[in-house]
Amino acid sequence: MFNGRNNRKMLLITVFILLLSTLLLGCTKASDDSASKSDHDNMLTIAWPRDVGEMNPHVYHPSQMFAQSMVYEPLVSYQDGGELKPHLAESWDISDDGKVYTFHLRKDVKFSDGTSFNAEIVKKNFDTILNHMELNSWLGFLSKIASTEVSDEYTFKMTLTEPYYPTIQELAVVRPVRFLGEAGFPEDGDTSKGVVKPIGTGPWILDEHKADEYAIYKRNENYWGELPEVEKIQVKVIPDAETRVLAFEKGEIDLIYGEGVISLDAFKQLESTGKYETSISEPVATRQLVMNTNREQLSDERVRQALHNAFNKEAMVKGITSGLEEAAGFIVQTNLPYTSDIDVTSIEYDVEKAEALLDEAGWKLPKGKTVREKDGQPLEIEMMYDSAESIQKAMAETLQSEWAAIGVKLNIVGVELAVQVQRFKDNDFEINFFSNYGAPYDPHTFINIVAKEGFGFNEAISAYPNKEEILQQIARVPQTTDEIERQQLYTSILTSLQDQGAIVPISYIKKTAIYQKDVINFTFPANRDEHPFTGISIEQ
Repeated sequence: MFNGRNNRKMLLITVFILLLSTLLLGCTKASDDSASKSDHDNMLTIAWPRDVGEMNPHVYHPSQMFAQSMVYEPLVSYQDGGELKPHLAESWDISDDGKVYTFHLRKDVKFSDGTSFNAEIVKKNFDTILNHMELNSWLGFLSKIASTEVSDEYTFKMTLTEPYYPTIQELAVVRPVRFLGEAGFPEDGDTSKGVVKPIGTGPWILDEHKADEYAIYKRNENYWGELPEVEKIQVKVIPDAETRVLAFEKGEIDLIYGEGVISLDAFKQLESTGKYETSISEPVATRQLVMNTNREQLSDERVRQALHNAFNKEAMVKGITSGLEEAAGFIVQTNLPYTSDIDVTSIEYDVEKAEALLDEAGWKLPKGKTVREKDGQPLEIEMMYDSAESIQKAMAETLQSEWAAIGVKLNIVGVELAVQVQRFKDNDFEINFFSNYGAPYDPHTFINIVAKEGFGFNEAISAYPNKEEILQQIARVPQTTDEIERQQLYTSILTSLQDQGAIVPISYIKKTAIYQKDVINFTFPANRDEHPFTGISIEQ
C-alpha cells in the first residue's frame, strides 16, 4: 500500500513537472516571437494594422510606405512648405529648356551591406522601374524619361522628352524611385517579382520579420546622415483598432500614429486621462465634396452654391471630429507649394441666402410639401460615402438633415471603398466624398486628376463655362519653366475650380499620434508617407 501511494505521488509530480515545462516553453516561445522592453530598453514599439510587406522599394500594395521609407531613400527630400532639399543627391542642375536633369550624388553614402552608392546603381534602379511602366505610369515624370546616363561615378543624368517642372518634387515620393543595393536585385534584375533582400541606404535595417505578427528594424550604425536616437523599432501587427488601444494602455506599445490607426473617440479619451503625450499634425489632405454637374439638378451654379451655404461647416466638423480636424476654406490645404496666397470666395453659413438662390434657380417649395420642385421634378440628390468611414457617414447624415431644412432631399448611400472609387471613375455619382493626395504629390497631382478623362472630376466640372480654358491651363502648368507664370496658372485653376462650386472643401485631415510619457521629440514629417522615427528618443 505504501508503494502504491508512493507511485501515485511520483506520477502526480511527473505530470505536474510536464505541465510546468509546457507552460514555461509556451512563455519562452511567446517572448521569442517579439521583443519586449526588458529585452531592449532603447527600442521603440509601435502598433500597425497590417504587415510591413515584402520591403521592396519598387512595388506597391501590400508594402507599407512608412516601412519602405525607413530602409530606402530618395535623391531629394520634401520639407515643410514644399521646400525640396538635397538627400542622396547633394545638388542638381536643370537645363534652360527644362529637359535635362543632372544629379551630383553624395560620395559618403554606403548601402547597409557596405557597398557604395553611386551613379551606376542609381541608373540600375531607374532602368528596372522604367521597364515596368504598366505599374509606374501614374508618376508623371517617369513616362517622360527619354534616357538615363552615368556621366561619371557620382554624376547621373536624366533627359526628358518635354519639360516637366514637378520632376524634382516627384523624386521625393516614397515609391517607386528609391534605391536598392546591388545584392538586393534578383538575378534577372526584375524587382517587380521581388527582391533578394532589403538593402538600402536608410537609417534602419530590417533585422527580424514574422509575417502578420511583427517586424524589428535595427539602427544602421554606418548611416551617412543623422543617426537615430533609438537603436531598434519594433512594429507589432495588430489589425483590430480596439486591441491596439488596449495594448497601448497596458504599456506594450510606445506609440500609435497615423491616419485612422486609432479612432478619434479613442484618441480623445486617452488624451483626457493626462497619462500620455499627444500630437496632431498640420493638414495632410483636404476632405471634399464633389458635385457632378452632369446631373441636371447640380448643373446650375446657384444650386451648388445654395448647398454650400446651407450647412454649418464649422459646427459639423468640430462636432464629428471632436475638433481634431478643422473646417476647410480651400479645396487643397494651404501648406502646399503655390497655394498659400490664393484668395477664393468665402462661402458663409446662410440659410436664407441658400433658399433665395434655390428660388432664383426655379426650385420652388410647393405649399404643404417638404421637397422643392421644378417642372414637376423633386430636388432629390444622392450622396455616396465609404461605408467603412465613420466620419464620411456622420457628415452625410448631417448634410441630409441640414439640406432637408431648405427643401432638398438627400439620399445617402454607403458603399465599399472599391465600389466608391469605381463609381466615381465611371461618372456614376451625384455627390461624392474625396480627399486630395497631400505632400509631396500636390497640387500638381490633384489638378492632373481633375483633367483626366474617365475620372469623376472631369465630368464633375462639365457645366463650367470655362472648362476648356481650365483644362488647357492644367496641361500648361507642368511645362512651365517660369515660376511667376506657374503661380499665375495655379491661382487661376484652383480659384475657378472652387468658386464655381463643383468641389466643396469640408475639412483639413490631420494625422494623430499618442505616445507614452518617456517618448520624446516626436514630430510629423512634412512628407505624408515618410516615417517619423529618426528624431525620437526614449528617456531611460
